[in-house]
Amino acid sequence: MNDCLFFGENQYPKLIKNEPNKITKPIQLKFENENENENENEKQIKQISSGRYSTIFLFKNGKAIEYSSQKPKKIQIENIQKVTIGYQNEAILTIEGNVFAKGENINSKNTKEFINISSLIEDTNDKIIQDVVSGACSIYLLTSNQNAYGIGSNRYDQLGFDSKTFEKTKKPILMMKNVSKIFSGNTSFYAFLLNSNQELFGCGYNYSAQLGLGESRKERKIQNLTKIQNIPKGKIIDIQCGNFHSIMLIENENQNPKRKLYSCGDYQYNGLGKDEYENIYEFTEIKSSLFENDNDIIDFSCGDSHSLILTSNSKLIGFGDNLYGELGIGDINNQFIPFQIELPKLRFNENISNYHISCGDCNSFLYYSPSFSNLEEDLIKLFERKEFCNISFKTENGEIIEAHKLILKYRLNQNQNEIEKLQEIISNKSIKESNQIFEMIYSNRIINPKLYSEIKEIINSNEKIEETMKRIYLNENENENEK
Repeated sequence: MNDCLFFGENQYPKLIKNEPNKITKPIQLKFENENENENENEKQIKQISSGRYSTIFLFKNGKAIEYSSQKPKKIQIENIQKVTIGYQNEAILTIEGNVFAKGENINSKNTKEFINISSLIEDTNDKIIQDVVSGACSIYLLTSNQNAYGIGSNRYDQLGFDSKTFEKTKKPILMMKNVSKIFSGNTSFYAFLLNSNQELFGCGYNYSAQLGLGESRKERKIQNLTKIQNIPKGKIIDIQCGNFHSIMLIENENQNPKRKLYSCGDYQYNGLGKDEYENIYEFTEIKSSLFENDNDIIDFSCGDSHSLILTSNSKLIGFGDNLYGELGIGDINNQFIPFQIELPKLRFNENISNYHISCGDCNSFLYYSPSFSNLEEDLIKLFERKEFCNISFKTENGEIIEAHKLILKYRLNQNQNEIEKLQEIISNKSIKESNQIFEMIYSNRIINPKLYSEIKEIINSNEKIEETMKRIYLNENENENEK
């Protein structure tokens, strides 16, 4: 069974039957189609995206279910990598780099039909999509060449052009080049674009100072992509966008804790996490004793007017509008400043880093979803093959293979006995070799591209796994000796 907690507005769609329209405390969400005979990996949640009138659950097997005003239905698209919902649109990114989208501003002839919007990009070199982000009425595409495109409504200049010229576009238009990340939200009529030099640009609706441009920039709409000044020192890790407020996560090695949150926007709906009674025109730190002695911000998310934060010491913190119980604090009173949310016992509570937050318009989700690097994903595929489990050859690095298997079992099953076996295996190895084992599995970096490519080769070939693994690890050892 999936470990997923839900609270907030329970209508449009009604996700939990026989429960009120306002759920003010976190409760377990169960799927109607759950089958205890299914493989655990087949029904493990990978991501949740929720908008005003629909919610999509993406599972680890690349399939997705959409809940709307009608009965839940499977999305007929295979190999899904990411789902994203706005106020008037939905978008699906596949592993192959295609984006399928539907909505009023995407396909006016049939708003319920998914069409391939990535194929509409005129530049043939930009058709592979790396990421997709939904705004309220617009969709943003980031290509593998780091070019940002926008499609849909431009009523508030959220595509970076004068809305008098482009009120709406049915084809993706190039917004900016050399982009590393795009940020927007399911109720946001604005967007941020971050380039590879860590320079941040924004455009769109700015009536509530959501763009953090400073008090001198009070225009209701920012027509052109404008550089955001006076950003706190450090690396921008993420930005979450609500309707009236934005929250930025900054990482700075010289501060304690290393990661801090900064907000800007409208005070009226309390999504800033500050006890102030005026708009915040620049990104300023969210301060609270709840963030003290924390090593990390695990995850955070913004809904229409509320915000949730998950910390490394298992605190779920919320603030903002709470009309529908979306803060999960047991009532419908707004919270001006950060407030700790009481959680039931979680199935994997000992490893909170595998939990994620997703805020819808007026609801919230906390769900368990182990995140793996590309290398780990491929190793999992490899280790799940029956013939790999029978490998018993003896080489100098044979124990490393067993270590990989045990670490992955630990990550997937949270079995303390497995990690103890792993520690025993590597106890007689050098510090350097032990660190390489852990780094290869736990980090998002690929330690050795050659090893990675050869693992991919195993997965896609009919060569005997045992012989190939011998070749890989023996070559690895030879390369280390040469160095």
